[in-house]
Amino acid sequence: MTTTALGDPAWINAALTAARPQAVAALLRYFRDLDTAEEAFQEACLRALKTWPVNGPPRDPAAWLILVGRNAALDGVRKRARHDPLPPDEQLSDLDDAEADLAERLDNSHYRDDVLRLLFICCHPELPVTQQIALALRIVSGLSVKQIARAFLVSEAAMEQRITRAKGRIAKADVPFEAPGPVERAERLGTVAAMVYLVFNEGYSAGPDPDRATLCDDAIRLARLLLRLFPTEPEIMGLNALLLLQHARAAARFDAEGQVILLDAQDRTRWDRARITEGLALIDKAVRHRRPGAYQVQAAIAALHARAPRPEETDWAQIDALYATLEYLQPSPVVTLNRAVAVSKVRGAAAALAMIEPLAPQLSGYFHYFGARGAFLLELGRKAEAREAFDRAIALANTPAEADHIRTHLDRLTSPA
Repeated sequence: MTTTALGDPAWINAALTAARPQAVAALLRYFRDLDTAEEAFQEACLRALKTWPVNGPPRDPAAWLILVGRNAALDGVRKRARHDPLPPDEQLSDLDDAEADLAERLDNSHYRDDVLRLLFICCHPELPVTQQIALALRIVSGLSVKQIARAFLVSEAAMEQRITRAKGRIAKADVPFEAPGPVERAERLGTVAAMVYLVFNEGYSAGPDPDRATLCDDAIRLARLLLRLFPTEPEIMGLNALLLLQHARAAARFDAEGQVILLDAQDRTRWDRARITEGLALIDKAVRHRRPGAYQVQAAIAALHARAPRPEETDWAQIDALYATLEYLQPSPVVTLNRAVAVSKVRGAAAALAMIEPLAPQLSGYFHYFGARGAFLLELGRKAEAREAFDRAIALANTPAEADHIRTHLDRLTSPA
């Protein structure tokens, strides 16, 4: 490592971020309290920011942070017991023997159990989904309360309350801190994956808002963490592939004014080829396991879009077939609505419209339903009905970008032929 890198704030910040899940998880096992574990980690980070630029980074940052964080949390107890306090900060990087011993004990199995425990606690079934997401972003990803509040468009005070309530529920629930067993892992893994997917969707659906769009990166970090814990689980491969392939289009999804650019109109040279390559490799690997799941199917759909050099070369028939599989695995009116878009490409707007008409009662408050319905009606020349659908879509838009996109369809209705 170069001398410049030793004191590079960006490198130190990246090292602290990467070590956070493992360090907080291990501290949680020691202290069995989320607040204590989080405070111990923060204290260790403060000491790292003071000592690493001077003495250089330790051989194992996570082990160093666990050791220093644990000692910092115990320091108050030691003082009350009239024990010696911690050594001076300048000596902390000389704790090589203790750090090495701890690193040896942090083998893959130990690390896996610690981080799983942390993830499972953040996604405890007694917590509402909103609290699960907030807690995971705060505890596992390390986002500040201000960042999370800004991303979810609530006040800092409200988000602080949400996280505090989540911690309180966990404390009252008397959550066991033993390593999760195989049955619990299987049951809870789906909950954790769903939480990660929800985090991603919060960012993906936010439009060009940079504060919320960063949630996509945080979700991908969490998904990668899950993949390290479950490297042979095809659905976790599928989840990672899906997020990477979707996020690969980020730079092409909006124009300079923040207007939505539909998939067929996007400049595909702006898609992130590195993310696409990684995503395609993951979904190909997942499919070879022959254990299909919803994330794999969605990733396979995204892969077909990514593999098409031009919009007209998209294999819409295969996408239709994949959506039919997804309807079987995960029945949902939203899945059927998405399938209707593929059907419109393969069999025409009339067939697509007939497919979504029965969904009206279930999707009466869903922006995308009325946007798709309006587009199908417009293609069929039923302009008055299309206008009505578009007006309803604008009323239900979640972001200004969504509303502006629908207004472009209305402009087509009013412009001379």
